[in-house]
Amino acid sequence: MQGLGVEDTTMTALSKIGEFGLIERFKRFQNLSRHVVTGMGDDAAVLEYDKTRYQLLTTDMMVEGRHFWSSMCPEEVGYKALATNISDIAAMGGVSRSAVISLGVPGKMDADYLQKIYQGFYRLARKFGVSLVGGDTVASDKIIINVALLGEVEKKNLVLRSGAQAGDVIFVSGGLGNSFKSGRHLTFVPRTKEARFLVEHFKPSAMIDISDGLAGDLGHVLKASCVGAELDERFIPVHQDAMLDQALYEGEDYELLFTLSPVKAQRLARSKRGDFCFYPIGVIVPGRPKLTLRRKNGKNISLKTKAFSHF
Repeated sequence: MQGLGVEDTTMTALSKIGEFGLIERFKRFQNLSRHVVTGMGDDAAVLEYDKTRYQLLTTDMMVEGRHFWSSMCPEEVGYKALATNISDIAAMGGVSRSAVISLGVPGKMDADYLQKIYQGFYRLARKFGVSLVGGDTVASDKIIINVALLGEVEKKNLVLRSGAQAGDVIFVSGGLGNSFKSGRHLTFVPRTKEARFLVEHFKPSAMIDISDGLAGDLGHVLKASCVGAELDERFIPVHQDAMLDQALYEGEDYELLFTLSPVKAQRLARSKRGDFCFYPIGVIVPGRPKLTLRRKNGKNISLKTKAFSHF
């Protein structure tokens, strides 16, 4: 018992259950009104809006020393803080509209440095038509940035993680791996245009953005859809400065991962896609959420569907 010199053996460390184990615990306390279409468990919450559209709501937090360092370009840090949220809205098939930005900062922080972070927000917000409408600032031992973003999507174009079906082809929208060390995590362009092209012409059966690694984020789709998947190493677009394991598990790539029926996949291959690149990397298979990889030598191996751990 605590306070009596006896160790409390009932404590469960966050490092053991991880972010997604914690989310599963939080789901027990969801209080969803009839206006909530989808709560926890996707890239954004889905809320009733009007007869033809849903409203999308997402949030993301960045902490100095974990997601960025003070030695990094402050404009790029601000850019990334908003970009990760725009990527979440895109993964639902939507467009981003309005954001609030909250900052935790040390009292001795240089105001010019913080202004440069905000300039990074503004640069990307202007490019994507996002209005910065408010926020909050509090004292903190280190810099903490939290963005909450509203978006919208036509009801007919909404895509969730839970629609993948056996036989669907798995695609990604670009190269993967070594995003953090290379600095690409600070300069990536959210795939809103690609997502809108897909939902308007092909309507993916499932979609997610790759923030926690290909294996981990595909694992979320498999769990939500109650299916398995087989990837082919030959077709996974790994960056030249990256290794396969980095593409599978490191994350911070923010490419789209989506599934299409075989018929739609063939149509996509024949379509005029402009500058868009979509790479077929595997197929959805029936059964439990199990992930396998076919190596270049023809051998099949099982992959863990673990994601990047924040704890």
